[in-house]
Amino acid sequence: MTITRLGSAGDGVAETPQGPVFIAGTLPGEVVLADLGARRGEGIAATLASVESPSPDRVAPPCPHFLVECGACALQHMAMPAYHAWKRDRLVEAMARAGQAVEVAPLVAAPPGTRRRADLALRRVPHGVALGFHQRGASAIADLSTCHVLDPRLVALFRPLREVLKRLGALKREGSAVLNLLDSGPDLLLRTDGQLDAAQRSILAAFGIAHGIPRIAWALGDGVMETAAQAGPVHLMLGGVKVAPPPGAFLQAAPEGEAGIVAAVRAALPRKLSPKARIADLYAGIGTLSFPLAATHRVAAYEGEAGAVAALDAAARKAGGRVEAVKRDLAYRPLLPAELDSFGVVVLDPPYNGAQEQVAQIARSKLRHAIYVSCNPVALARDAAVLGRAGFKAVSAVPVDQFPWSPHLESVVAFAR
Repeated sequence: MTITRLGSAGDGVAETPQGPVFIAGTLPGEVVLADLGARRGEGIAATLASVESPSPDRVAPPCPHFLVECGACALQHMAMPAYHAWKRDRLVEAMARAGQAVEVAPLVAAPPGTRRRADLALRRVPHGVALGFHQRGASAIADLSTCHVLDPRLVALFRPLREVLKRLGALKREGSAVLNLLDSGPDLLLRTDGQLDAAQRSILAAFGIAHGIPRIAWALGDGVMETAAQAGPVHLMLGGVKVAPPPGAFLQAAPEGEAGIVAAVRAALPRKLSPKARIADLYAGIGTLSFPLAATHRVAAYEGEAGAVAALDAAARKAGGRVEAVKRDLAYRPLLPAELDSFGVVVLDPPYNGAQEQVAQIARSKLRHAIYVSCNPVALARDAAVLGRAGFKAVSAVPVDQFPWSPHLESVVAFAR
């Protein structure tokens, strides 16, 4: 087969009379041999057997786990210039589907080895504990020895974390470990399928001290988190404000990516926005955008997750109160037009599925300016089309790649009417 394009998941796509065939590890222009598998949506999934005619953009993957075991990366076999062009084109295509004519800026790219957050799967196996990401399309875990995406300080914890987990009876069969690299050092949240007793807490406390981990939290399955061991305070600087995130908190994936998003949002603020105008930050998290925006305007930050709101509120109070934290689940209780109309601009950074309910209210409001931060081009295209029908036009669009070698893309798009 001949690969004609890359699909949204980063797979090569070959067009056939039976429908598209999706083949991981291939690039446009390549002629390949593949073993056909099961139906996948309107097409067929296939496994690459050999590349008969390679693309000039093909390179040797740097990671030994790529595709063979680990399913986290999709495009390590693609040269960076071509990969970056494809990432930018994802935003170009999304805005075209939405009917929004806008010049897309050059890609802002975080380099490999800078990701500061990892959600690792754990599984007890005969030789110890497997730790890593899931294999592509499977429940099996790639037992990682290295990772070229993560910050090396997190990768350095793989081996000692395996060793301490072998000693924890709380990990009976399966669990997870969320590692966040804060400004205070690594922060660890363990979820296990068994209870953590006092002796195991002591083991974790010693582990934390030995490896510079100020806080280790734990939860039984999906239950309530609690602090298992803490040797010191934790913090992350956001817009010059010290925030103490809850265990396992959502962070922008890479510092360079966060900086690119913040810069794009601030640059997208209306030039004539009065200093007295208020900004609404929707899906605010722990204040990644709220605190930088508060440098020039008062901000009302809306977030539905209780731990994130508490962290944001505590930091805002210490910083002087230019940010008001409000707990509100915007999927069920979006801000209504009468509420939205009191703001000069609305910034929204919704989860992967977008902000369908909230965007519908923005479209009905009298707002003139909205800045949308997206992590999903498909949801962005849908929501941008709704805004377009309400008279909003995209005036700037910045793609940000903080997930190297993956199909995921962050975008900052400003709309005005």
